[in-house]
Amino acid sequence: MAPNMSLFSVNAILILSTDDTSRILTKYYSPPHIPHNAHGNNYPGANPYPSLKDQKTFEKGLLDKTAKQTSDVILYDNRVVVFKMESDVMLYVVGGADENEIMLYNVILALRDALNILLKNSVDKRTLIENYDLASLCIDELVDDGIILETDPVIIASRVSRPPMQDAPNMQGLDLSEEGLLKIYQFGKQKLGERLRQGL
Repeated sequence: MAPNMSLFSVNAILILSTDDTSRILTKYYSPPHIPHNAHGNNYPGANPYPSLKDQKTFEKGLLDKTAKQTSDVILYDNRVVVFKMESDVMLYVVGGADENEIMLYNVILALRDALNILLKNSVDKRTLIENYDLASLCIDELVDDGIILETDPVIIASRVSRPPMQDAPNMQGLDLSEEGLLKIYQFGKQKLGERLRQGL
């Protein structure tokens, strides 16, 4: 077992535009609790790019490096980076230098496939910006604080796209129009009047 074994295996998930090198959605992760023997950013799962300037520099260099690559896994800035290209966007998962590439590759495949399910096979810059909430929730269901939670794209997409089951029956048949709300108000007013007349 490696001495730096940790659940915090993902440092960042990035969705960047290839045509103008802009950010679409980026999430950098750090463990919520820093180990006692940690010095600076020298512990498993630490965010190596704490400032926005460092993040943008890393992202620009990463886009330049991966634009010419034919493989899906590279070592960049002492980080293992797995990536996939979808139309005009690049999807990246960044981990530590000693991280398992296969595990990170499963994360990028789950992200790509879940986004394809949620966005109906139209993963491009415009669709991602229009459905930013779905993309952000998809990443949150996939990774939390750098810990991989789920890698099945069907389960991720189902958690993102449907409401919780316990709330669904209560919302059916509820009229939230102005007329419906007026009826609810009148009903409540009538019941309150009856209770007051009964002396309760």
